[in-house]
Amino acid sequence: MLDVAAPLSGTVVPLADVPDAVFAQEIVGPGVAIEPAPTDGRAGTSRVVAPVAGTIGSLFPHAFALETPDGRTVLVHLGIDTVQLAGEGFTLHVAAGDAVTAGQELITWDPVAVAGRGLATVCPVVALQAPPGQVRVLLAPGDEVQAGDPLFSWA
Repeated sequence: MLDVAAPLSGTVVPLADVPDAVFAQEIVGPGVAIEPAPTDGRAGTSRVVAPVAGTIGSLFPHAFALETPDGRTVLVHLGIDTVQLAGEGFTLHVAAGDAVTAGQELITWDPVAVAGRGLATVCPVVALQAPPGQVRVLLAPGDEVQAGDPLFSWA
């Protein structure tokens, strides 16, 4: 069993409600999404932390894949269509290949600025290529979660 923590604070959203078919239809795997905590409309940074311990596999300003010692991969995508920002508004604090601990800060970003560009800020957290039924989401849609809180279990 792999326990996956929330990589950022916010509100739990079902993957089915993510405005991107790749995530909503669980094409890349099951999981859940988080709408970042509101910042009262003020621009500012939101911390993104490692949801599990492991090694940074793929790393982009808007997304990362974290490989665990047992060969699983957790994908975190910050917003939808944020690749088109070409890294603007995102700051990386690690590099691909780095070993990280659960809870370690990986990226800071500004969801208010992303929303201001007309992009969705919802963040899918996915058990990459896990078979259906292996992920048990621990929270209900609409629940508030803090970075580091338990998010889902992966059998």
